[in-house]
Amino acid sequence: MTATAAGPHTRRWAGLAVLSASLLLVVMDMTILNVALPEISAQLRPGSVELLWMVDVYSLIVAGLLVTASALGDRWGRKKMLLTGFTLFGLASVAVVTADSPAEVIAIRALLGVGGAMIMPSTLSMIRTLFTDARERATALGIWAAMASLGGALGPIVGGLLLENFSWHAAFLVNVPVMVIAVVSGLILLPESRNPNPGRWDGAGAVLSVVGMAALAYAIKHGAEEGLDVRTAVTATVAALALTWFVRRCLRRHDPLLDLRLFRDGAFTSGTIAALATSIAMAAMALLLAQWMQLVQGYSPLETGVRLLPMAVGAGICSPLAPALAARVGARAVLSGGLLVSGAGFAVINLLPLGYASVAVALLLIGAGMGALAIASAVIMSGSPAEKAGSAAAIEETSYEVGGTLGVAVLGSVAAALYRGEVPPGTPESLGTALEVAAATQDAALALQAQRAFSDSLVLTSGYGAVLMVVAAALVWWRTPADLDLAAAPR
Repeated sequence: MTATAAGPHTRRWAGLAVLSASLLLVVMDMTILNVALPEISAQLRPGSVELLWMVDVYSLIVAGLLVTASALGDRWGRKKMLLTGFTLFGLASVAVVTADSPAEVIAIRALLGVGGAMIMPSTLSMIRTLFTDARERATALGIWAAMASLGGALGPIVGGLLLENFSWHAAFLVNVPVMVIAVVSGLILLPESRNPNPGRWDGAGAVLSVVGMAALAYAIKHGAEEGLDVRTAVTATVAALALTWFVRRCLRRHDPLLDLRLFRDGAFTSGTIAALATSIAMAAMALLLAQWMQLVQGYSPLETGVRLLPMAVGAGICSPLAPALAARVGARAVLSGGLLVSGAGFAVINLLPLGYASVAVALLLIGAGMGALAIASAVIMSGSPAEKAGSAAAIEETSYEVGGTLGVAVLGSVAAALYRGEVPPGTPESLGTALEVAAATQDAALALQAQRAFSDSLVLTSGYGAVLMVVAAALVWWRTPADLDLAAAPR
């Protein structure tokens, strides 16, 4: 094994810069897609199912591969896994120049998902091994979370600037130079680390995790779109059987592929709940708000990116401050309070007249709440032994990815159902397509009705998001020990 202890002080923080920059890029890639979707739809004319696959396939692939990629990183080397992920991410982004159909865009997003599955848990597990001091580690994870917020802000703006001057392909190609820099910097700055006693590789467990998670994500997506049909029932059954078998294997083995015994710790469980709930609500709202701003308000992609900034400002300010606030008032109060603040943001959209002023206030509150949740990563990672860093990272990232899939599939489908309920029969399911039909037929009433229906669906879906956040806050308060001290967490 190469060194797992933290290196010289400056090298640790330089390594954090590389890890945070890689996270920034992955988050940017997600948010750029939201801004680019209308132009992709206009040029490639995907069906409603293809459009959902463009958004969801990344999360589906990542969810399916996170456990296996994390376990392989623990054995092979987390640095090797991270740099391989960087390389694949860059190569998939280059491949976009040949894409001229919805199927090819979906395939490229799938390859990006494979790279993301290698990158995401590697960044978290390497932070756990770089920073052995619990207080330093909490600060590092707060910075890591702030970079995620910065990525969420830069994505729409960079995407808007690119789409103002280039085709939608540029939204993917922007990844390439950043990945080159990340590979070179990672080779120089990052130490290698791995589990010194990984145990015997569980090939059957790896297959079960991939099949189970991919089937689960697909069942959620397809069921939300088509209802409880035969395909949904079959894939849900496959997911249940595979994941049940996987869980039993993990609990019986002394060297499991994924250490589910970590859930015995209340704080670890509460951090995971916070990550899951936040991801569910935010994935749906980010997609809906980007479309509302462009297709209802008439903002350009760049103007949309700028108007989404309040969320990143709130998160960027609160994320680095969350560990210090937790030291004063307690981690439980910060975790639960962050969820409630985000819930208040969703409630603003639901209760106040819909317009950019209310949306800006809502985005600021949602971002501030997300910033407070920066300590969720600190709770999860600090509460796990260094040799279990891969399992802890895989569980957290699985929560985010499954939450994102649930958010888009369930809340996104709820919004779509509410929209369809308010437009005349025969109106295209996609708001963008409905507006194109209205423009071609010069039917101003259809355009107005479709826009109003979409706005109403956004308002009602925000109410569901607020309820979800309140329920999650109550669960987190119940499961988090009142005396939890991040600085004294197990190492």
